Formats: sequence, structure tokens, C-alpha cells
Amino acid sequence: MDSSALGSSSLAALLIPVRGRSRPRLRDFRTRLDVPVGLLLVASVTSTYIGGHPTAPLRGLVTVIACYYLVVGLRRTQPESWRAIALLALVSVSAAGTAAFSQVTNATPTGFCRTGLFTDVSCDAGDAGGGGVLIRAVGTFANPNLLAAFLVLMLPFVLLAVISVDERTARTSVVLMGIVGYGALLTTFSRGGYVAGAAGLLVFAAAYWPAPRLANRTQRRLVAGLGVACLAVACLAVATAVIWAVSRAGDSLGVRGQAWDAALGVAADNPLGVGLGRSGAVISAAAPGDRVFVHAHNLWLNWLVETGPLGLLAIVSVTVIAWSTAARAARAKSVIGTVGLASLTGFFLASMVDHPANLDRIALLFWLVLAVVMAEAPARWRHFSDPPAPVTQPEHPGHGPQQHDKTVTVARSH
Repeated sequence: MDSSALGSSSLAALLIPVRGRSRPRLRDFRTRLDVPVGLLLVASVTSTYIGGHPTAPLRGLVTVIACYYLVVGLRRTQPESWRAIALLALVSVSAAGTAAFSQVTNATPTGFCRTGLFTDVSCDAGDAGGGGVLIRAVGTFANPNLLAAFLVLMLPFVLLAVISVDERTARTSVVLMGIVGYGALLTTFSRGGYVAGAAGLLVFAAAYWPAPRLANRTQRRLVAGLGVACLAVACLAVATAVIWAVSRAGDSLGVRGQAWDAALGVAADNPLGVGLGRSGAVISAAAPGDRVFVHAHNLWLNWLVETGPLGLLAIVSVTVIAWSTAARAARAKSVIGTVGLASLTGFFLASMVDHPANLDRIALLFWLVLAVVMAEAPARWRHFSDPPAPVTQPEHPGHGPQQHDKTVTVARSH
């Protein structure tokens, strides 16, 4: 079944009246990303039709956005749908992680090798798995960087699977699968994946443990301000290090420098963009040498090349609004807000030096994560403290996302 058929059947399942289930209303689908998503569609349609480019990538974008709103409506009308999200995360991470470990332990050639942790080498330079040549696992993907981005995006949501089971043995098994997932991230030998994965873990730890203990609003604001300042300093340090490394290092980082330089030149010459899915070919033609690029190696720069400044404004707005919404939800002790913040932080960091969402599967998962996060907050900013029914969060994250009803309150009081 393709994504369009899956989306149609899922939408029908959501909209068909069922006895005992509340009928979805228009407000159940509204989010804070409505305006940026609209701008993104306008920029994409303009770039596609004015440039006379193929419409298949545009249809793909419309499909993932439709899935985004479908998941938003599902989360708000079916509060227990978080269990399905937990199961999806657990199964997908388990499949990709075990495949990655199998490739490394069995020395299965993947076409990607490194010596040490940072130097790319040809797999023909020595016997794969020996002679200092390390096999980079690809799991169920085409290259290690895509596997790393997938794991960074999905691993935080394994927490939902952990809290969905009460039996100790089952919970231990779920935790072990999460450890397998993080171990699989190590087998990719992806520098960006390592940084993104570590950042996601740090954000999760900071949101899960210290935040609930800061009852004073001034303390929370102080910690939040320090966190933003540290994040800004870290981003500046990373950007400075990347610029310095590109100017001083060899091809391993210089390739990205070539792609970025060519992408900026292409964007300046094409204010409406070159069309969805065409950045790789255009950048390859503009960059010196015979190297072939698939994308701009940066999520935001890639949207600038393909859809122009309007598309860049839209995707930057999506980034800022989604991250800030997840951060505010995490501060309010939301479990999904916490894991969403960790997931988005890691993925956005990985997207600074790569564009994993260029792959349809990763793009779909990215928009689904956005949907899960945005469904936790109302469409308006001014009343964030009033959660959009029926998606509410427990006072203690150990019980998972549930509705606050009288039965639960009484049970906790005993």
C-alpha cells in the first residue's frame, strides 16, 4: 500500500462516525504551524508551476502534510493513540538497530567504511572489518547518515514504550531495545549522528530531571534563559568549528563547503527556487569538479535552493515554532513534549550538516513527530496553559499521556 492509499484509508477511519467516539471538528486539526505550512505550500506550488517542473515532489509534500494533520486530529480525538506511537517507535528502532548490529558483527559489506572515527576510506583499502577498516552500518537504509538521522529522530519516543508497560520484565526488554538502538547509532560512525544523539540525550535528561524540581517561576526562567544561552553558544561554536574545518580539512568536510557555496550561488540566481527535488542536480552542475550532490547538505539551505526565500522563511518558522512548543510542553512536565524536544533537537542538529529529510521515509517521520508535538498545544499562543482537550498530560510522567479524570485522581490519592 502506497502512502496516498494509506493516508486516505486512515483519514476515512478517523472521519467515519463510530458509536461512542467523539466526531472530529475543524479545531481538532488546527495547530500553530498552519501559517508556516501554508507559506511552504505556496512557495512549493509557485516554484513548481512557474518553473515548469515535475509535480511528483509537490504531490509528495502534500501527502506528508496531509499525514501531519491526520496525526494531529488522531491525537486530539483519540487520547490513547500514544500507545500506537510507542509501538511504532519500538518496532522501527528494533528493526533498524538489529539490522545494523548484524551488519557489523557479520562483517557484511555496506559500501561505507572508515578508519578511526573520522576518516572516510575505501572499503577496498583492506579487508572489511579488519586491518583498521571499520564497516559503517546502514541498517535498513541506503547509507549510514540516514540510519543515524532515523535513530536520532525515533529513539526518544522509545520512552513511550517504556512507560506503556508496567510489568518489570517487559519494561526491561523495552529498555534493552532502546540500548540496542543507541548502540546501533554508534555503529554508523556518523559524526553528525554522534553529536545529535548526545544532544538529544542531554536535552531529555535536562527536561526530565531538573525541570520538575524547579517549582519557582523565576528559577525556571533563569534555567530556561541559561539553556537558551548555552544552546546559542553551542550553535555558534559548532558553526565556527565547521567553517574552520571546511577551510582547513580535506575532502571529508570540504565537500559540504563546496555544496554550501554552490547552493548559495544557485539561490541568488533563482529567487523562486529551482523546484522541489532538483537541488542536487543543480548544485552538482554549479559546483566545481565532477562530484555529484544529492542535496545541499543542510535542511534550510536546501529549501532555500528549491523554493526560494519564501520557502526558507516558512521552514525556519516551522523549526522555531515546533522547537519552542516542544520546549514549553516539556517545561509543563509533558512526557510527549519532553521526548519531542529531544527528538527535534537532535534532528535539527543533524540537519545542519546534512539533509536526511530528502528521503521520503525520513521526511514522513519528521512531519509525524511535528504532528505529535504540535497536537499537545492549542493553536493560539496566549493560552498555552489551557491544553486542547482531550490531549492532556499526567502530573507525573511515569504514567504516560492520559486524561485527568476523577477515577485517576482518586487512584493517585490513595
